[in-house]
Amino acid sequence: MQYLITVIDNRTASGTQEEFDAVDAFNEQLRAGGHWVFAGGLAAPETATVIDNRDDKGLFTDGPFAETKEWAAGFWVFEAADLDEALKLAAAGSKACNRKVEVRPFL
Repeated sequence: MQYLITVIDNRTASGTQEEFDAVDAFNEQLRAGGHWVFAGGLAAPETATVIDNRDDKGLFTDGPFAETKEWAAGFWVFEAADLDEALKLAAAGSKACNRKVEVRPFL
């Protein structure tokens, strides 16, 4: 099963070199264990564009869809046999990036 692990932060581009190195090592562990699917960091919420085309009006709005003190700063998508394994991997990811993470299974 695939899981989305969202990295939660309240600052933009706040990672240290030590954290980058730890994340790189964690990513290599995911690859070696056959869990790796995809990962990436995200730009600041202010760079977002929200698009609402539900009524064929194509409304484009600058900025994030919600005002919040914390946001998704990055993510992993990985394979895990079950939720217990996903949580164990996510805990290691949280330690590596030194941030809170949220784990959600894909439907």
